[in-house]
Amino acid sequence: MASNSNAYGMALRNFVTYPNLPNPNDLIKQAVWIEELGFESVWVWDHILLGVEPHFPIIDALSLLTAVAARTNQVKLGTGILILPLRNPVLLAKQLASIDLISNGRLLPGLASGWYKREFDACGVDFHRRGKIMDESLEILERLWTEEKTTAEYSPYNLRSAVMYPKPAQQPRPPILIGGYAERVLRRVATKSDGWLTYCYTAASYAADKKRILAFAEEAGRDPSTLSFTNQLPIAIGPREKIEGPMKEWLDTEWDFAAGSQSTADSAIIGTVEECAEQIQVHLDEGLDRLVFMPYRYQDDQVEAIATQLIPLLT
Repeated sequence: MASNSNAYGMALRNFVTYPNLPNPNDLIKQAVWIEELGFESVWVWDHILLGVEPHFPIIDALSLLTAVAARTNQVKLGTGILILPLRNPVLLAKQLASIDLISNGRLLPGLASGWYKREFDACGVDFHRRGKIMDESLEILERLWTEEKTTAEYSPYNLRSAVMYPKPAQQPRPPILIGGYAERVLRRVATKSDGWLTYCYTAASYAADKKRILAFAEEAGRDPSTLSFTNQLPIAIGPREKIEGPMKEWLDTEWDFAAGSQSTADSAIIGTVEECAEQIQVHLDEGLDRLVFMPYRYQDDQVEAIATQLIPLLT
């Protein structure tokens, strides 16, 4: 894969539509192949329970990344995203630090507050407090990773001279990306993260919200240049007249675009290699730092074409 200043990641299909089931061995092998193709990062999705009719079997994101960490050497390991309020933040701090150590500092945790109320209800977490829980959990992660001893109370977590070692391999901690679209979330990105991780945004909507994040960072007295920006985009390479219909059907049946967000199936990159390069260049021109590809039905020929034909055309 050609080298340039932008980073390119590839999503793994760790969730499928029932009655299909994700195959862990195949996913690990694919991650190894993605590394061999030269991608900067590999990304997994996160849910505990997802859907009813249809429902979507999904392999736990952190378990899968741990297995991938043990089989790879260079590719970074991203969660796009991990639903932070669903997890005990003290246990999560230990899990993420351990994955970062196992991978020799390759973890890229993307975190968000979540949207699926049924999942929160099943896990016994107050859906309506997820924003507050998110903010407190971010503080707990930060403190346990960077402080020698932590004394603080975030009900129900009572930390009394809490010592968490070993620390993550990345110092002072792994870079935290935050996903979401509401104003409160964009302010959180600007003040409490190392970057924004969004999903299925067109170049125009991405640029608009990026501008808001940069303004919030300046307002808070933070250097906006310290933030990174990542977008996850669906892509189908092929003659548009042949691939556009199947791509639309796939996005309509297997993907969800949250109401109120700018995420849309219209963000899909579709066409010949040259046409896809032109569409992606619009995103790069808006200052996108990392693009994570969601290839049409995760087909191997799509993954290989992206690595060997498409990325070399990008500047």
